[in-house]
Amino acid sequence: MAKADTGDSDTPRREIRLVEEEGGGWSAIDKETGVASQGETRSEALVNLDEAVALHKGEIGEPVTDADLRDLGIDPDAVPDEPREPDAPWFSE
Repeated sequence: MAKADTGDSDTPRREIRLVEEEGGGWSAIDKETGVASQGETRSEALVNLDEAVALHKGEIGEPVTDADLRDLGIDPDAVPDEPREPDAPWFSE
């Protein structure tokens, strides 16, 4: 579950944008990293965002290998080394 800011100076502050989608559900975007996630509720979207940001920062999970990409039918040479801005409508708002 996402944690509220308790004012602890050791915890870095994060700016998060929550968007209620027209068809239902919520999107959550971490402004610093540009990582986004979604959920059926605000709480679920925030929990999913926390996990996505931790994965993005390498705090949890394992790095994706070329073999992993091949298993998914993706040519590793076609994947850019540097991340690029996703093609998602909420990033251009």
